[in-house]
Amino acid sequence: MVSPFTDLKPELLFKYFEAFTKIPRCSKNEAAAAAYVLDQAKAHGVEARQDALGNVVVRVPASKGKEGAPTVILQGHLDMVGEKDSDSQHDFDKDPIPVLREGDFLTADGTTLGADNGIGLAAALAFLDDVDAVHGPLELLFTIDEETGLTGAQGLAPGFVEGKILLNLDSEEEGSLYVGCAGGADTHIHLPLQRGPTSGEAFLVKVRGLKGGHSGLDINFGRGNALKILAGFLDRLREHQEYGLVSFAGGDKHNAIPREAEAVILLPADGRKSTDEVLGRLQADLKACYGQTDAGLVLEINPGAKGDDPLTTQTRDRLLDLILAVPHGVLGMSQDVAGLVESSTNLAVVRLEKDQALLQESTRSSVMPAIDDAQRTLFSVARLAGAEALSMGGYPGWQPDMNSKLLARAQAVHKKVTGQAPQVKAIHAGLECGIIGEQVGGGMDMLSFGPHIESPHSPSEKVKIDSVERFYHFLKALLLDLAS
Repeated sequence: MVSPFTDLKPELLFKYFEAFTKIPRCSKNEAAAAAYVLDQAKAHGVEARQDALGNVVVRVPASKGKEGAPTVILQGHLDMVGEKDSDSQHDFDKDPIPVLREGDFLTADGTTLGADNGIGLAAALAFLDDVDAVHGPLELLFTIDEETGLTGAQGLAPGFVEGKILLNLDSEEEGSLYVGCAGGADTHIHLPLQRGPTSGEAFLVKVRGLKGGHSGLDINFGRGNALKILAGFLDRLREHQEYGLVSFAGGDKHNAIPREAEAVILLPADGRKSTDEVLGRLQADLKACYGQTDAGLVLEINPGAKGDDPLTTQTRDRLLDLILAVPHGVLGMSQDVAGLVESSTNLAVVRLEKDQALLQESTRSSVMPAIDDAQRTLFSVARLAGAEALSMGGYPGWQPDMNSKLLARAQAVHKKVTGQAPQVKAIHAGLECGIIGEQVGGGMDMLSFGPHIESPHSPSEKVKIDSVERFYHFLKALLLDLAS
C-alpha cells in the first residue's frame, strides 16, 4: 500500500507531520508529542526546555553570519481536536490518524486530521534539518492544550522565551496575514432534573450528517447545530404526542459546532404513527433551512433503544425550553472590519446525568464587553429555567497593530515571493498570540499565517498539499528577510 505521504513536498515538513499523525495528542494528552519534540532536539544537538505545564521551547542556532539577528519565535500548539464520525472505531488515545490522500488534499478516514496545528508544528521542526534555510536565532515554542482552554499559553512564565518577534503558524487561510483575534469565555449551565417511573417503548432519535466545524471560523456559514435540531423535533413532538424523555446528548468540544445528537424517548403503544408524522413534516423544514449548508443532514427514529426512568413532563419541558432559548450563532458583525464576525456564541454540549443536565456554551468576541453581555443573557435564560449558570473564565483577544514593522516586512516579502499582496485580516477565533504577548510582555511584535486548511475540528478536515509548500517557502523567505 502506497503511503499518502509519498513524494510530498516540502519533504522535511511532511516527514515531521507524518510523525505527528502517529502520536496520540488530543488536548490534555500531549505528553507523547512533547516527548517527541524533545527527542528531536536531543538528536540534533540543540537546547530544549520543558516547563511544569508541558510547554516546550527548542532553541535553534542562527545560520552562519546571522548570529546578531533578532530572535524569532515560531509558535504552534501540540494538541489537536479529536472528532470522529459516529461509526468510526478510532481510539484517539492510542490509534494513529488514518490519513488519506484525496487528489490535491490530505484528509483522514472518519476523523479529524490534525493539520490544525500539526502542519505548523512540522514547519517549525523542519528548521532543525533544512540546510538551505537562512535565519537568525530561532525559538520553536510548542504549547499545550490550546484547543480546550489555551492553558499552555496562559501559563507561560516570563523568560521561558526570549524573542520579541513571534510568528504563530496556526492559521488556515493561505495568502492571509492575521493581526488580531477574538477573545472568548465558556458558560456552564446546570439544570436540576427530576425523573418519574418508566413507561412505554424506547426509541432512539438521532441527528447526524451535519458538517459541524470550528465554532469561530465556521459560525457564520449558517450550518446546523445538532442539539438545536434535536430539541426542535422534540418540541414539536410534545405538541402532538405524549412521550417520556430518558436521555439527550450531543456535542463534545467547546470549540466545535455539534454535528450529531441523540435522545431516547418512551412512546405509548399507539404513539409511533403520530411521531413519524411529526418527523416527516419537519424533514421539509430542515431541507429548506439547511439544504445548502448541510445536505447530508439525517433525522431518524428507530426502535430498540434501552429505556430508563424518563424525566417528569415539567422537567422535560424546562430542558427543551432551555436548549431552544439559549442563543447560538452570530451575535454581531464587526463595525471596523468588513465581513468579520465580531461576536458569536456556540451551544456546544448538552449532557444529561441522573439528576442534572449540563449545557456548555462557548462565546467569542473581538470586543471584550460583548462577551460579558452575551454571558449575562445566558445567565438570565438559565434563571428563567430554574438553572444555575457559571462563567468558566476566559482569555483575551489580540488587538491589531496596523503599524507593526513585522507586518510591513511580511507584506513586502509575500508580494516578492508570490507576486500577490497578502490580505491582512483579523480572525473570529482564539489564537495564542494575544495571550503570549500578555504573558511574556515587553512589546512583542506578532503575526499569524498558515496553509489552506478546510473544516478544522471536524472529520471533514483537510489540508491542500501544494499550499503547504507555498506556506513553507514564504516562511523561509520571511525568516531570511528578518535576519538581514
